[in-house]
Amino acid sequence: MKPRGTHPRTGHRILITAAACALALATLFASADQDASGTGGPGGDDEKARAAELAKATMNPLASLISLPLQSNFDWGAGPNDDGFQYKLTVQPVIPVSLSEDWNLISRTILPFVYQEDIIGTSSQSGLADTVQSLFFSPVHPTKHGWIWGAGPVLQIPTATDDLLGEEQWGAGPTAVALKQQGLLTYGVLFNHTWSFAGEARRADVNRTFLQPFASCTTRTLTSFGLNTESTYDWQRSQWTVPINVYVQQLLKVGRQPISLQLGGRYYAEGPSGAPEWGLRLQISFLFAK
Repeated sequence: MKPRGTHPRTGHRILITAAACALALATLFASADQDASGTGGPGGDDEKARAAELAKATMNPLASLISLPLQSNFDWGAGPNDDGFQYKLTVQPVIPVSLSEDWNLISRTILPFVYQEDIIGTSSQSGLADTVQSLFFSPVHPTKHGWIWGAGPVLQIPTATDDLLGEEQWGAGPTAVALKQQGLLTYGVLFNHTWSFAGEARRADVNRTFLQPFASCTTRTLTSFGLNTESTYDWQRSQWTVPINVYVQQLLKVGRQPISLQLGGRYYAEGPSGAPEWGLRLQISFLFAK
């Protein structure tokens, strides 16, 4: 094992992140308690049923639901001395479009902003990273066995503002997702594979598989508990990166606007030299039912 380094700002980073996560967690469970103890009043049962469906829809990447997740990821223990830190804010709009009575097109975009220090030597970088655009053609109705699925292309766009934050390669390939929702449970898998086809000749080619099995349980208090991995396999280097995520998510309303708030932890079970060791995730999603 490599010797662990120290960084004078590490303590401050941990305290700030812990305070943000504690606030998020308090909000999560305060909202859950309110939902569990509240009475519906006139029309309350219908409203609760709609809220329950909306909570389950947030677990379905192919739901007919416009959403705008803002996801903050904090990772520690990376870099040559295991003391590197990375913060990544990803803006992830999901927009379903009705193509016909039988088919939808779901657009999913991942646009990341990154700040990192001591990841590459002792330097720091900040700015946009590469954008990933996925398009899923999905049947409106599940199969007779209850499976929901979609497939289409994925595109990597070299939008990084610093060449150390991106791969400077255009990439494309297939993507697909399949899931099932039974009672309180949602489970499934999302897959994509990207090959580079243009870009800077001096940079390495991209040949990468992404695999995300996921499972969650949504309770009557509109709280969801989930587990997934966001694993990648780099075929150029024959190397897995396997972060395991556990999280709790709460559906609530701010005024009349439904949002979901998610708090989770992450452990890197496998990764190349210099990969992070653990991380935290805080996500807020604004929801707009079609």
